[in-house]
Amino acid sequence: MKLSQFKFKITDEDIALEPSYHRDECRLMIVHRKSNRIDLFRTDEQGNPLTDAEGNKVYLDFRNVLDYFDEGDVFVFNDTKVFPARLYGTKERTDAKIEVFLLRELNEEMRLWDVLVEPARKIRIGNKLFFDDSGTMVAEVIDNTTSRGRTLRFLYDCPHDRFKRELFALGEAPLPHYIVDRRPATEEDMDRFQCIFAKNEGAVTAPASGLHFSRELLKRMEIRGINFAYITLHCALGNFHDIEVEDLTKHKMDSEQMFVNKEACDIVNEAKRTNHHVCAVGTSVIKATETAVSTDGMLKEYEGWTNKFIFPPYEFGLADAMICNFYHPMSTLLMSSCAFGGYDLVMQAYSLAQEHGYKFGCYGDAMLILDD
Repeated sequence: MKLSQFKFKITDEDIALEPSYHRDECRLMIVHRKSNRIDLFRTDEQGNPLTDAEGNKVYLDFRNVLDYFDEGDVFVFNDTKVFPARLYGTKERTDAKIEVFLLRELNEEMRLWDVLVEPARKIRIGNKLFFDDSGTMVAEVIDNTTSRGRTLRFLYDCPHDRFKRELFALGEAPLPHYIVDRRPATEEDMDRFQCIFAKNEGAVTAPASGLHFSRELLKRMEIRGINFAYITLHCALGNFHDIEVEDLTKHKMDSEQMFVNKEACDIVNEAKRTNHHVCAVGTSVIKATETAVSTDGMLKEYEGWTNKFIFPPYEFGLADAMICNFYHPMSTLLMSSCAFGGYDLVMQAYSLAQEHGYKFGCYGDAMLILDD
């Protein structure tokens, strides 16, 4: 497919700048990929739309996801943990304000980090950056990696655990620019931009579809007999890069580190063997499971990296249901959703989402794609 096929207009009003007050109360849209149906509203047992006191139809909310799954079904979650990757520092001598976005630690002993800097034109090899008023957290630029990429060596002499704790204390939630360009990140964002089951640190952006799950909803799912499997894919910034080619087969994704352990395989494969549903929560889970699925449709253990780029047409080998958010035009996340739900149907759902005021982005509303 072509990049231009995923182009549509989005307004500032379409984008959620704040999360729902409760994690599980955003709107939910149901897309039925075989019957080509799209559901927006709650219905009674006869299929009639429910209405409120004013006679308005009642929209589905995320808690209704429970209505579509039964005992023995499996939800696959990404348990990566976001760290406070965005820091602000000043350049020596000039005191110019510099944004530093931590990507990953390259060497613990030498305190080396792969980062992005902005404005990049002001940052050269040999420059020093200061990150606190006392001048104790200092970094030196030792290499250029890309146009905005740099390697920093932090000049901070203390045990590594203490260094990392104090470095992260200076950072803030790595919200995407479509949010922080319109409002500053807050301390609350560091909690809300984190899934409640987050465990393994390494992500610089959240697996957003997992943000909708509350402890209460997970408990209700557990009581129903739904099982949970956890994989880890450390979400990087590649999904936010502009695609610069019209022919999608020529686009190359950045690699992301991922882990699929035996426990997750056993849970998922048992559901597959007993003909139960497997629901992938988010595009990162889809990417991971499609990287680790074997030719017989079973999940296999995996430890390594993936640069898998999923776009239509694509034949999925594992999950038969998927939860996703509403994504920006021409994004790889939108393309993965269209690959799973079908291009025409998902784009129709997006049109309905804008018509009915659904919110886009990591703090926005959710879509459940079912194979029925």
